[in-house]
Amino acid sequence: MKEKIECARCTKTVCNSERSDQGPANCPTRTRQEAIQKALTEYDQPEIREFARQASIQEFECYMNLPEGRTTRNPRVEEVAQFAKKMGYKKLGIAFCSGLMEEAGLLTTILENRGFDVVSVCCKVGGTPKERIGITAEQKIAGPGVWETMCSPIAQAEILNEEGTEFNIVVGLCVGHDSLFFKHSRAPVTVLIAKDRVFGHNPAAALYLSHSYYRKLLRQETPSE
Repeated sequence: MKEKIECARCTKTVCNSERSDQGPANCPTRTRQEAIQKALTEYDQPEIREFARQASIQEFECYMNLPEGRTTRNPRVEEVAQFAKKMGYKKLGIAFCSGLMEEAGLLTTILENRGFDVVSVCCKVGGTPKERIGITAEQKIAGPGVWETMCSPIAQAEILNEEGTEFNIVVGLCVGHDSLFFKHSRAPVTVLIAKDRVFGHNPAAALYLSHSYYRKLLRQETPSE
C-alpha cells in the first residue's frame, strides 16, 4: 500500500526548491511520479498550456519589488479581470447566491467597465420548491408552512453553458452547491467569494482563530458523529 500523502504536514517543503527529490518518505514528488508525469502530459495540450502559463504570469504580476521589499499589489477581483483579459475572454458568467446579489451587481459593473460581456445567474433560478429534492417542512430555514425555493447550481451552469460563457465566476454559492456548479460548468471556473456566514465570507478567519476563540473546531469526533 502506498504511503499516505500529507503535504499539509510537511516540514521540509523541498518541492519548492532544486532539492525536490529530497523530501520525506511519503513525499508525492518522490512516490507519485507516474501521476505527476501523467499530469505533465496534459500541459502539452496547447489550450491547457496557455491557460497555465497565463495563470503563472498573473501570479507574478501580483507582486511589486519596492526599495523596502516585495509587496502585493492586486486584490482578487482585479486578478480575475486581468486574467480574463490575458486569456482573450469576451463573455464572462457569474453564478451567485441570492444573498450576495449586491456583490454580484458590483462585480458585473466592474467587469462591464473593463469591456466584458457579463451574464449573471442567481442560485434560485427556476423558482423550484425545496420539496423537489426531498426537503421536509422541518428542514426549511424559515420553518414549516413557508415557501422556500431550492438552490439550483446545475441550472446556473446549464444556462451559462447555453450562453456560451468562456470563464465563470462563483460568488458565494453554498458548500456543495458550488461543487455541483463546478461539475456541470463547461467553461473553466474561478471563485471570487467563498461563502462564510459567520466570518463575512472570509473562511480563513476560522483557521486563524482555531487556537483561540474557535478552538472548538479542533475537537475530536468519532466517525459515527
